[in-house]
Amino acid sequence: MAEFPFEISPMFEGERVRKEGMFVELGGPKSLGLELVRAADMDAIEDDKVTIIGPDLKDMEEGKTYPWAMIFNIGGELVEPDLESVVERRVHDFINYCQGIMHLNQRYDVWMRVSKDTAAKMDSFEPFGKAVMMLFKTELPFIEKMQVTFYTDQAEVEKQMVTAKEIFKARDARTKDLRDEDVEVFYGCTLCQSFAPTNVCVVSPDRVSLCGAINWFDGRAAAKVDPEGPQFAIEKGELLDANTGEYSGVNDIAKKLSAGEFDKIKLHSFFDSPHTSCGCFEVVGFYIPEVDGIGSVSYTHLTLPTS
Repeated sequence: MAEFPFEISPMFEGERVRKEGMFVELGGPKSLGLELVRAADMDAIEDDKVTIIGPDLKDMEEGKTYPWAMIFNIGGELVEPDLESVVERRVHDFINYCQGIMHLNQRYDVWMRVSKDTAAKMDSFEPFGKAVMMLFKTELPFIEKMQVTFYTDQAEVEKQMVTAKEIFKARDARTKDLRDEDVEVFYGCTLCQSFAPTNVCVVSPDRVSLCGAINWFDGRAAAKVDPEGPQFAIEKGELLDANTGEYSGVNDIAKKLSAGEFDKIKLHSFFDSPHTSCGCFEVVGFYIPEVDGIGSVSYTHLTLPTS
């Protein structure tokens, strides 16, 4: 788009900025990376404002890694706290629409890179922030006002991280006493199908989204405010297997949304028809036949590139 120094398009989703083409790295395995969305009163938001606390892009040294935090404030008549994590999950999409800016993961594991080509076209993160907010308000019209603060100062990022982890913990605790059998409806999410076309994410009280960012309450709020959006209700249907969490309604939606790749998904099974996956999970589990046990490995260790 003409008003921004880089191109903006869904075609850039999946773009990778390799080490040799990187100007700077933000967050990731070598540093701290965070993103957080907070609902706020309309009067407390200065629309489209971008604030940078710490070194701006022009002050950064090429090839270096910097701590990074993004705090977005959103406001609107329909905006409520239940929507925070739903909007937060879209940060991944909209940043990846920006040419030459790579975004991976979510919450407190954010990993970004800015390419040399894109950095050469701007000396500040301000146009990047304005572009992302423009995309949010275009795609999610219930957001009427929005502002963002970018933190690149180590002490400030550490401070924001402590606060954010408490917020994430409180969000996750909401479903602690709610179980799959207590509700009649689950929620689906297809946000990651641009990367993994056959992935069908099912969110239930006992199972958050694969990325870890959306729980059952978040899915309910998203489906309510944006009925045509990527989060939607799934009727549970008949309980086919209580031990593995197999439901006829989940199987029906799995077959439909995976283009027939899967005909069943068992929500709590490790071996038989396990839940599908994309690429945003935090931990990978694997079977160890020699000890008849389950091992796990951090997603970060699987994705850390050598270049």
